[in-house]
Parts: sequence; structure tokens; C-alpha cells
Amino acid sequence: MIGEPLASEKLEGQLLPKRLALPIFASDALSSVAYGPQELMLILLTGGVSFLAFSPWIAAAVVIVLITVVASYRQLIRAYPSGGGDFEVAHKNLGEKAGLIVAAALLTDYVLTVAVSVASGVDNIISALPMLHEFRVELSIVFVALIAVVNLRGVREASKAFAIPTYVFAASIAVMIITALVRTALGHPPVAESAGYSVAHAEQLTQAGLILLLLRAFASGASALTGVEAIANGVQAFRVPKIRNARTTLLMLGGIAVTLFVGLVVVGLISHVHYAQNPCDLVGWAQCATEPQRSLVAQVAAATFGNNSVLFFVVQAATAIVLLLAANTAFNGFPLLTYVLAKDSYAPKALSTRGDRLVFSNGVVGLALAAIALLVIYQANLSNLIQLYIIGVFVSFTLGQSGMVRHWLRLLRDGRDGAGFRTEDGELMNRGTIIRSLSINAFGAILTASVLIVVTITKFTHGAWVVFIIMPILWLLMLGVNRYYRDVELEVAVDPGDKFGSTGDHAIVLVGKMQKPALKALDYAIAAKHDSIEAVHIVVDAESTERLKQQWKDMNIHVPLTLIDSPYRDYALPLAKYIKKRREFCGSEVVTVYLPQYIVGHWWEQILHNHRARRISRELMLVHGVVIALVPWLLDSSELIYGRRSRPLPGQDRRGEPPRPMPARRAGHSTPAARAAAAAEAIAAANAEVRGKAEAAAADEREHAATAPKR
Repeated sequence: MIGEPLASEKLEGQLLPKRLALPIFASDALSSVAYGPQELMLILLTGGVSFLAFSPWIAAAVVIVLITVVASYRQLIRAYPSGGGDFEVAHKNLGEKAGLIVAAALLTDYVLTVAVSVASGVDNIISALPMLHEFRVELSIVFVALIAVVNLRGVREASKAFAIPTYVFAASIAVMIITALVRTALGHPPVAESAGYSVAHAEQLTQAGLILLLLRAFASGASALTGVEAIANGVQAFRVPKIRNARTTLLMLGGIAVTLFVGLVVVGLISHVHYAQNPCDLVGWAQCATEPQRSLVAQVAAATFGNNSVLFFVVQAATAIVLLLAANTAFNGFPLLTYVLAKDSYAPKALSTRGDRLVFSNGVVGLALAAIALLVIYQANLSNLIQLYIIGVFVSFTLGQSGMVRHWLRLLRDGRDGAGFRTEDGELMNRGTIIRSLSINAFGAILTASVLIVVTITKFTHGAWVVFIIMPILWLLMLGVNRYYRDVELEVAVDPGDKFGSTGDHAIVLVGKMQKPALKALDYAIAAKHDSIEAVHIVVDAESTERLKQQWKDMNIHVPLTLIDSPYRDYALPLAKYIKKRREFCGSEVVTVYLPQYIVGHWWEQILHNHRARRISRELMLVHGVVIALVPWLLDSSELIYGRRSRPLPGQDRRGEPPRPMPARRAGHSTPAARAAAAAEAIAAANAEVRGKAEAAAADEREHAATAPKR
């Protein structure tokens, strides 16, 4: 499903030009405008239809914050293009603890981005196809899994798959807004299907209640800012010049997001869209209990182009797809952030390795599982999920901008502005440029801190308290992981007084029955030429032990056979005790234990074998001075493992060898013995060829030495 492996040298080919980077990093920010205006109007409508008159002013405040955040992140990209984003800025300028707060906030927000985006996308699908309402959770899980698979195929594949839907969404919403405005100018404004509904239970508000309602509406509208930080976290995915391309893409994102957000608020007010948290609060809608409430975009599209028209379905399809694909922003940002955390020893090292397709596949899988769990817990309900949203965003915004303020102040204080400060892309920053960047980030820090306070106050009792439990847990986990890695590094570090040395080399071959795998292990042990060697049999059944002793004698094997009693039918513990007693008697010798192990080709064969060698090896690893040597015995079915792939064999790519086809089985080699003889013959021929080449090279060297002038 995820395609053939990619070589490491193809990593540069996976980097993104601006036209592909915009949809892959901006789909979250652009799609936020599909539910940002809707959530803004939903909150205002709780006070009554008349409160929708505040929408333009709240939308203007959201736009000011959005422009400020875009300008602030353009400065962050210039100063910290390595991909750490707010985490790197806070960690380097505000300290470890602040950096981990940002990391916990971003990790939480990325999971919520996937859950909210997919739930919103499914909402829009249900708006067009109401019969799917009962399968909301199942659809959400399927879409998360599909997006994860696309991302596992690689960055370029994901960007190509997501580019067209993102551009179609932006274009279709723009056409819808322009059409609605033109119709309004011509005297035929669109009218939404909910325009005639009033609110049944409008809240009676005091002056303090009014202010709180407006702040809550602003907090919900501010969800349109989510995803802006993704480009700053993914600068390393851009083609060179990375900084310039990332800053340009961020500017394009900001311009498109502001235009679409303002346009949707305006046409929503023109068409009198009424969207309530509880559909049955809308007076006049008889089917509120049986039919799902259409989203703001769906109502505007139906009013502008006609209900169930072709353009209506185009807008709905594009909106649903881009909302689903908005989760892709998190699927790019989350693995990159976990990579940075793992590199700095704040997350498991497995998150820092690239998979077959040159993506951080462990991060992709982890994000998908966390998002699916959240969707199941909240039953893919957008109104409930969105209450948890944007807390983490503004925590990272605020600490990131505060860290940038300290960064610019340090540059000015260190006097580097005298000669100028040059970025990684070669851009020269003089004192005036640094002061301008400082001013932008300082204003951004103040503004985002204010919004964070508003968002926390207005959303805390509506479910956001869960975020304030999850974030400290993540913070403690990351700190604990870092301390663990630090302790391990100290434990395994080489000290000047460290000495290693052994006074012997003993081999033990574990023998259960007189079979080929046991004899092969014995042959390997003899070939290794240890100082001493013995075969060990754990006595569990007296009858089989007597049979083995007789077979050992009949085959005239000169390696001594040692019998160890096991009254409790355990294999590892008696052997471990035997090795410990031997080391006490013989000193610090190295004991190599040879364990035969079957290699099978079918999954069901794994169930039929007892995997005793694997269990014994785990126990023996805890015994000092023991080396485990697993001796594989390939059953005939193991050929399936190599026959089912057309890929190069492991190691061929690293050695620069071309893929070798599997040798065809000769007609006369149908039995295992015949195949073994043929293989031995082929190996002997290959060795003879190697020896011939070596002898020829040695002869050439001797001839050259004889004819070369002496100095």
C-alpha cells in the first residue's frame, strides 16, 4: 500500500516547490475558514438573532490577529529555519521547561487538528448526503486511515494527491462569494434556508454576560488561525532557497485565508444564515429532530447556486475534501515535531527514524491512532471537539513569539548588528531590520497572550479543561524520557578506568532432539574453534533423554553431552544456573550459547512452533558473560519470504550491487538433499572464481613490483 522503498539519496527529490507546499502545509489553515465563521455565528446566535450584528467586528478582530500571526511567523522562519518552530524558539530562548510546554501544546493540537478537520469534513458530507448521518464515526475512522496511508507513501505523493482539491476548494469558495456579492449588488441577494428561523431560547444577558458572549464568539472564530504555524515547523521540506520559499508560501496562505474568511462572514450575513448548537432551538424548523443541520457553507452554496445544483455539490465536495485533507497538515507537522523531540532525547528514538518512503512513519501511525481514539470518544461531534481546540495553538503562539523577542534582544545586545546578521539563506539583517522584526514579534506576543486568556476563560468550562490535563501529562512524560536517556548515556559512557577482558572461550550447544538443526548448530560451534565446547540437554522427559544419549553414542559424536535436570520443566533457568556455576569455577570466560531456530514462511506456522529458542535467549541475556548465537534452520516454506518480493535483497543497495534474480530451481533438484548439494556446488564454484581473481591480482602485483624502478 505504501509503495517500494526509496533510497536515502532520493530525499532531495522529495522536497517541495511552493506550488505543492502551499496545499500540503496550508490545507488546515485554509479549511479553517469553512468552520471558523460558522462557529462565530453559532455562539452569537445563543443571545438572539440580533447579536449577529456583532459578526463584522468580531471577524475584523480575528483578521487582525491572523495578519499579526502570519507576520510574526515570517520572522520566526528567518531566524529558525531548522524545522523546530515554536518548540525550538522557546527551548533555546526561554529554557527547557518552556520549550516542553510548547511541545506538549503542539502535540495536543496536532491530534485535535486531525479529529476536528475530519469531523468537520464528515459534517459537510452529511449535509449533502443526510442518509450517512448514522455512520459518522465509521466514516471518520476510514478517512483518518486513508490520509495516514497516503502520508506513509511519502511527502511528494501526499502533496500531489492534496494539491488539486485544495486549489479547487479555494477557487469554488471564491466563486461562490463573488457570485453572492454580485447578486446582492444587482438586488437579488441569496437567502439561506434558515433565514426565516428565529431562536427559541435566547439568553437574557447582563452587560458582563454580553461581553463574555462576544469574547466567546471571538474565541470560536479564532479557530480560523489553526495551521498557520505548520509552515514554520516544516521549512526543511521546502526546496532551496528554503527560507525564502517558506516565507513566500506563508504570505500566500495568509492572503487566501483572510480573503475567504471575510468573504464567508459577509455572505453568511447577507443570506441570513442561522446556525444553532441545538438545531431544535431554531423556531420554525419542524424536522430539527430527524434531519441534520446543514453547515454554513452548505446553506450559502444552496442559496447562491440553487439547492442540489451542480455547483452546490461542487462546493460541498471541495469543502468536505479539503476539510478531510486539512488533517494532512498535522500529518506533516506532528512527525517533524516528534523527530525534533526524539533527536533532543525528549521522545522515543524510534520517532527519529525515516521509514521506507523517507517519511517519519512511526509519527504518522502514532498520530492516526491518537486521532481515531479521540473521534471514538467524542463520537466525531464537531461542536464538542472544537471546544478542546486552539488552546494549544495559542499557547505555542504566545511562547514562540516571546522567545523570538528574546532572540532579537540578544542579537542587539551581543552587538552582532554592527557587521550585520546573515541568515542561512544569505540574507543580511542590519540593526533596522532586527528592530522591525523585534517590534512585530513583540506585538504578536502581546496579542496572542491576550487571545490565549480569552480562549481559556471562554472555553474552559465547555470542555477545554481536558486539554489542561493532557498537556501537563505530556510535559512530564517528555521530561521523564529525557532524564532516562541522560541516565543511560551516563551509565554506558566510557571511563578511563574501564577494563574489559576474558580468560576463556567456552561454547554450549543446546540440543533437544537428534535433528538436523541441532547438528548444524554443533557444526557452527566447532567451526568457530572455541577453547572448549559441550552439548547441553535439558532433561524434562527421561525417555527422550535416554533416546538422545543412545543416538549420540551411535553417531560417534566426540563433543561431550551434558545433561541438566529440570524438575519444573523449565529450560532457561536451569541453563542459566549452570552457566553461572561454571563461571564461578572457571573465571571470567565468555560463554557462547548456540540455539537452533526454525525460519518459516507462513504466518500460521508461527502458531504451530513453540519459539523456545527465542524465550531462552531472552532469559540468557540477563546472565553476565553470555553471548547468544541463533542458528537459523530454513524450512522449505521459508522460500516464500524471498519469492514474494521483487525488491533487492537486504544489503544490496548499501553495497551498490544490482538486484540479483533468484536462481531457478533445476528439475533434478526436487529434494532438500539435492538442493543442498547443488547449493554447495554453486558456493564452491563461486569461491573458486574469487580465488582465481585474487591469484591473478597477486600475480599482477608481483610483476609490477619486479619491473618498477627501485628508489
